[in-house]
Amino acid sequence: MKKTALALLAATCMTCLVSLPAAAFTAYVSNEKGNSISVIDTDTKEVVKTIKTGNRPRGITMSHDGKFIYVCVSDDDTIEVIDAKTHQIVGTLPSGPDPELFVLSPDGKRLYVANEDDNLVTVINLEDNSVVNEIPVGVEPEGMGVSPDGKFVVNTSETTNMAHFIDTDSFEITHNVLVDSRPRFAEFKSDGSEVWVSSEIGGTVSVIDNASREIKHKISFAIQGVVTEAIQPVGVRITRDGKKAFVSLGPSNRVAMINAETYEVEKYILVGQRVWQLAFTPDEKYVISTNGNSNDVTFIEVASGKAVKSVAVGQLPWGVVVSPN
Repeated sequence: MKKTALALLAATCMTCLVSLPAAAFTAYVSNEKGNSISVIDTDTKEVVKTIKTGNRPRGITMSHDGKFIYVCVSDDDTIEVIDAKTHQIVGTLPSGPDPELFVLSPDGKRLYVANEDDNLVTVINLEDNSVVNEIPVGVEPEGMGVSPDGKFVVNTSETTNMAHFIDTDSFEITHNVLVDSRPRFAEFKSDGSEVWVSSEIGGTVSVIDNASREIKHKISFAIQGVVTEAIQPVGVRITRDGKKAFVSLGPSNRVAMINAETYEVEKYILVGQRVWQLAFTPDEKYVISTNGNSNDVTFIEVASGKAVKSVAVGQLPWGVVVSPN
């Protein structure tokens, strides 16, 4: 083939790639008081369906292949399994009492569940839906994070004010790291170097060095015109490249955009009321916040930190997850 023909073919292929539509994903939002999941098309940014659940759905995640949605139905003491195609409940998992938040292992074979009432982390084998272990932790466990290599999970206990590092082979706690009051969430950087733990009442995010298991930095927040007591960090998400982080700040109605390398807050983004949890779209074009008291979610552009649209959902939206495909 001549060079001119090759050049024409390459130009044609590039034109085809540029003209491809942006990827559309599906977001699933658990509505704590609505006993439902709102299904949102991330392209149109509209609710396309509502799935009824059991009582008080909170933590929500998805299988890595996108086939199943898992939701903590806290007042029913179980985890419901929902088929992502049919939106039908196809099973339940033995979660332990009052499951609130959980995390899926990188290989997709285990769920690590925080049981708030019994001060336990329940480990569930998803291959046979059995309980592998129950690990005693601090008082009122909530946040769950998993290292990228799957070797450790971190649980945060709200009343004990600790981040517990748990070895996933031995199920033993290897380190207890004292953080500020009422820790809510734990998020690893994708390279496994750091764990970020939000403290709701303490008003900070503790950056823990994963090698030394010591706090290397604390991020604090100050918003002009907002009282300090209203600035309550909860959800944390860090981009895959480790350069940018977003932290939801509760009743301040803001999401903080942070330089994850310098730990400097770059921007406070006004969203809905009592912002709680966060999730990226898989392409990291947007981060979505759940705003409990205004019964909506907000789409935020990751690049600009601009809130582009809020979408009404069910009553008291709590958690959010976005399909991988």
